Formats: sequence, structure tokens, C-alpha cells
Amino acid sequence: MPQLSELCNILNEIAPLELAEDWDNVGLLIGDRDVDIDSALTCLTLTHDVADEAIASGAGLIITHHPLLFRAVQKLTSDTSEGRLLLKLIEAKVAVYAPHTGYDSAALGINAQIAERLGLNEVQVLKPIESINNESQQGAGRCGDMAKPTEFSDFLKAVQSIFQVDHLEYVEPLKDSVRRVGIACGSAGEFLRDAAKLNCDVFITGETRFHTALEARDRGIGLILLGHYTSERFAMESLAMMLNEKSESLIVTASQVERNPLRWA
Repeated sequence: MPQLSELCNILNEIAPLELAEDWDNVGLLIGDRDVDIDSALTCLTLTHDVADEAIASGAGLIITHHPLLFRAVQKLTSDTSEGRLLLKLIEAKVAVYAPHTGYDSAALGINAQIAERLGLNEVQVLKPIESINNESQQGAGRCGDMAKPTEFSDFLKAVQSIFQVDHLEYVEPLKDSVRRVGIACGSAGEFLRDAAKLNCDVFITGETRFHTALEARDRGIGLILLGHYTSERFAMESLAMMLNEKSESLIVTASQVERNPLRWA
């Protein structure tokens, strides 16, 4: 079975830490790199339910897309929910790794997977990372073309079907025909202007500020909000599959208890 250090190297191959945003807290957050790991669990967000699932299954590593630790921890006590969660994981000797924005921007990362799901052609990076070669398939967001122009209403239905959602928030584009699509998973409204620079007809993200929706309307760009969970959770299933392919002696599964906390009436 592989050591935790080996798994960290594999994860860095899939989701290079150098691609992460400066503000992000990625990589190994909890754990002893010399420990052997025979099973791991992937999730979008590490909650008490997911931690209990990992401990019950005997997983030695949780790969959570969203980092558990974003701010500096000054106290580690049972006085807070985060403190209790950290203490629980440390006591059970469960390591924690977060790829986050490194996985978003990777060549086979979340945004690339969304582009593939939508069947986009001529896919390019939406916003290149300055330190990365401009010809690289790594960078923030994605932009690509539909095989043929599609009416916005039909495109909406296709997105709903692909991501298996009943409801979508959206802003209609100025023109009804959709050809070029911009993508940025999670909470990424700040990339709307990058989509505009690349002449995207529609920009898809998970969630954004109200004023970004107003800006999209003013610019005439269609805006589709998948929901933060929907725009990223599927890729944790993909990550589990990639890890299983890269390490035959490791068993990786996606969390079975994780659910979208949001409901619609």
C-alpha cells in the first residue's frame, strides 16, 4: 500500500498545487507523510457526517475539495464545530488533503470536465495563469464552442439534463443563439469579464453576487448558475476514479453521505 507522501505526489500530478490561487490553502492539511494508506474518501466539503463515514469505513485519508482550514487556527478545542471536527480526525489518525483551486484549473480538472460534459470544441483556458505557459491546458476556467449554434432555451434544457437539476437561475443573453460558452466552477462570478473578452455568449458558474447578474445583463451575456454543489461535486467522483487508476493497491471511493444542503420549494 502507498505511503501518504506518494499519494500527495499523485494528487499533485492530477491537480498541481502551483495552479492554486494565492489565497487558497491547498495540499496536505493534516497527516503524517510516512504513514501507509490503504483506502481514501473524496468529498466536496469535509463535514462531521463525512468524517464519521471515513472513520467508520477505515479510510486513512479524506480528500476534500474545499479546505477545512482557511484561516489561521489560534486555538484547537472542542468549543467550536471546526475544533471538534479537527480533534475527531486527529484522534482517529485520518489525514486530510485539499486540492481545491489547483483541481479547478488542472488540465483534467473540474472546469475541463464541465467543458467535456457540454461537448465543447476548441476548448481554451478562460484566464491564463501568468506563471504557466500560455499554450498549456492549465489555467482558470474554460471557454469553448458548441458544435453548432443553439437557441438559449434549448441550451438551458441541455444543461439541466447533463447536470440532472430541475431548477436553474439564469440571465438571458442579448442574442438568443449560443455558440461560445465560458465556464468557471464554484463561486466564480469574477470571471464574467474574462468570458466577455473571449466573446462568450453564455457564462456558466456555480454561484455569484447579485451585481454580477446585473453586469451580465448589461453586457448582454447569458449567465447560468448551476449551484456551487452541482458545479463541483461530480468531479469528486471523477477524482476517486483517477486515483484508483493510478494506484492499484489503494481503494478510493466518493462519499455516499454527502448531500447538497440547499433545497428548493
